[in-house]
Amino acid sequence: MRQIPVDTANATVMVAKAPQPKVKDRRTGEIATDKDGATLMVVEVMFSTPDEVEILKLTVPQSGVSEDLDMGTPVVLTGLVASPWENEFNGQKRHGIAFRAVAVTSLANGASKPKAV
Repeated sequence: MRQIPVDTANATVMVAKAPQPKVKDRRTGEIATDKDGATLMVVEVMFSTPDEVEILKLTVPQSGVSEDLDMGTPVVLTGLVASPWENEFNGQKRHGIAFRAVAVTSLANGASKPKAV
């Protein structure tokens, strides 16, 4: 899958919703992991540029998530990429863009470093 780097230089980014574990299977509650076995988290951020504001759902390894990411916390995104996707489920085609980051780090005073796993 093609990954497109996202430039965050002119953006203001704040947490819109606190991090949550990414669920792989809603029926069983199984938590998603990456190919190395690291738990994946979902962090919703407000991504604001001079022209528009969007809420993005980012997938981030748990080790790359600061401990103090409350709603409204300004953050910096490391290694943000966008990946287009398309699938078919029950005869209906769906498509979109998935966002993934290496880390989401708080810019608040006294910010903690990303968690070690």
